[in-house]
Amino acid sequence: MFPNESTDEDQFPEEFPDPDQFPDVLPELTVYLNAAGIPTFYDVEENLLFAHGPTVSRARARYSEHVTIGTRYMQPGYCAAAYVPDSPPDYHKIATVYDDPNPDMRECAKAVIDWFTRPRISAGGVLMAALSKRSIPVCTDDLGLSYAVPLDPATPAAEIFQRPHIAIGDRNPSIDHPADTHTGWIVQLVDRDNEPIGPPLFKGSDWVDCEADSAAAADVIARLLYRPTT
Repeated sequence: MFPNESTDEDQFPEEFPDPDQFPDVLPELTVYLNAAGIPTFYDVEENLLFAHGPTVSRARARYSEHVTIGTRYMQPGYCAAAYVPDSPPDYHKIATVYDDPNPDMRECAKAVIDWFTRPRISAGGVLMAALSKRSIPVCTDDLGLSYAVPLDPATPAAEIFQRPHIAIGDRNPSIDHPADTHTGWIVQLVDRDNEPIGPPLFKGSDWVDCEADSAAAADVIARLLYRPTT
């Protein structure tokens, strides 16, 4: 995350925000974010303010997408970065939300608020568009964890999960995560009990471009469904 170097006074000229003084701006920064419906908590050891989605509990915040806010190291201003878990305790940085010498922390707060509130297309939406482009029918389970493509297009939607089908999931494992946090689709042929049949038909790499990965997965499914029969 942000560098956590020594904070001796002689290392921080007067014009730089001393990390030891970061807690002084926390009350005002927290008020701005909380007023916008964004929960926060302060990590004393890391000297960072954590911001997370309103539907995520504090206990789960580190295990889902979150934004950390702190001072810029040896430079004026504040910085904020968005992370998602990557084989915890490691994290994968998905975006620099704010990094500016402006000493007004309200500008940093505005950037964090925009990050959580601006419309963001989901990875599932990108995949659905790729499947639709190839005329591939699909439905989702009740938990929002996977998609199912029927082997027979005439299969009623209510019966797809009760028959052998093509299951599509993500390493995330949600299918509704933002496209910029996509970690690769896994396409698997499964039986009526949802047990795998053979190896995966497609397995995307970690942290891939969602649009390209969705197109590649859809192409694999299209070749299986529409391959010539003899």
